[in-house]
Amino acid sequence: MDKFWHFAVCAMLTMGICVAQDLVNIILGTIERVDSATKTIVVKTADGTEHTIRVTDAATVKGTKDGFNGLREGSQIVARTTGAGADETALEVGKISEDGFKATDGTVEKFEKDTKTVVVKNVHGAKKTFELGGKALEDAGKATRAGITKGAIVTVYYTEEDGEKVAYYVSN
Repeated sequence: MDKFWHFAVCAMLTMGICVAQDLVNIILGTIERVDSATKTIVVKTADGTEHTIRVTDAATVKGTKDGFNGLREGSQIVARTTGAGADETALEVGKISEDGFKATDGTVEKFEKDTKTVVVKNVHGAKKTFELGGKALEDAGKATRAGITKGAIVTVYYTEEDGEKVAYYVSN
């Protein structure tokens, strides 16, 4: 009987750990619909998948000075979300535009965890140094599955702040 209780306690602890993990997704796509009444956006990704994302007041919206109200159909965005399906909720949304987020594709040349910087070389050989802001450092490890390592092919979504390039999303 002791073995049964030991197993039962272990199973409950394992389930608790699994439930406690809140998976974070990076969604890149185009806004198909904006619903101001429910504060949701429908985002279509390159593979045709549509995500209905709830944008609560706790979410940060970057790349538009009007916050949620600055998001428009046809806008390209990158979003950090939790949950799935009807429960997908934005933690952050970044509008990609000339005055919002910019994107750079390339290969990681150098990563310094202590200074939170990454150097990415694009296809033309130009190198750009990015400071990792927000949750970019944490997300980068998940997105590339091995962390930010030299030679990893990534897309960096960033803004320019006080003359510095600040990366908020890094994905592969």
